[in-house]
Amino acid sequence: MHNFLKKKFQFIQAIRDFFIENGFTDVLVPPMVSHPGIEPHIHPFKVSPSLSSSQNKNQGLFLHSSPEFFMKELLSQGMEKIFTLSHSFRDEPSSSIHRNQFIMLEWYRSGSHYTDIMDDCTKLWVYLNEKFLGRTPIEKVHTLTIAEVFKRHLNIDILDLLKIDDLKKVIKNSFPEIPIPEGRDEDKMTWDDYFFLLFLNKVEPCLKQYPFLILYEFPYHLSALSTLKESDPRVCERFEVYIEGVELANCFNELCDLKTQKKRAEKDLKLKEDLYHYSLPAPYTLFRSLEKGLPPSAGIALGVERLFSIITKEENPFLDTDSIFQN
Repeated sequence: MHNFLKKKFQFIQAIRDFFIENGFTDVLVPPMVSHPGIEPHIHPFKVSPSLSSSQNKNQGLFLHSSPEFFMKELLSQGMEKIFTLSHSFRDEPSSSIHRNQFIMLEWYRSGSHYTDIMDDCTKLWVYLNEKFLGRTPIEKVHTLTIAEVFKRHLNIDILDLLKIDDLKKVIKNSFPEIPIPEGRDEDKMTWDDYFFLLFLNKVEPCLKQYPFLILYEFPYHLSALSTLKESDPRVCERFEVYIEGVELANCFNELCDLKTQKKRAEKDLKLKEDLYHYSLPAPYTLFRSLEKGLPPSAGIALGVERLFSIITKEENPFLDTDSIFQN
């Protein structure tokens, strides 16, 4: 455990060194928040006081699932290049690459486009390889749009399937082995659900062949907190990083329009309530940042344990976290 901890802490320090050397400010965010996020399928932990007489019992606080909203608050106050490196919390099952508390790296660039974050990702990858493996990676960095990767591996044009009935028909006719829910469960399916059925079952397994892949321009249905591409509003300006087939990071060219963001938040929160039968408050911290005037910005979230495991070949990057729960 000693050697593992030393290696992991050195890895985390190396990440901090990279950002400090590149002019970023290391910021600290509060882990307890009044609103943890709006993504329909990410579930937060609610904070409850121990004392029945506590004055805090009706405050409705959560452990954050991402430091994103507070980071945007800092951008709205004039900070320009910021990063944070700390734990986030999600009520999700454990797997080889995920735990319900995990280390998240997030960084933001004010006045930048998300292509600048792409450049940061490749530079960070090179920096950590040189630091821990003593070599500069020679593997090619692949950049593919979602449309290109679907065409290459499934020979379909996903941008011709932006209506739910069209996408559903293609899956049923061309990929009958993909299980589609039936009855009431099928009635609840959204376009996003059909997309991920196809992507996770047929596309993502093919991504192992790319040592380092930046996958960008997702269909507009998946825009979340990102902008739509001005020259082609069928797609949004976001990307994900895959290394050796493992999803590592998710980046948005940040949506700064308050009216549009309120509509998206209302839609996502309603979907969460319909699917999972609980509700969350509106993200007022995010709205306040947009009201102040969030500048054009780009930001990304990266799973540190996943990156640590890929570079150091540690089989269980959560060894220190898991030990907390052992008797």
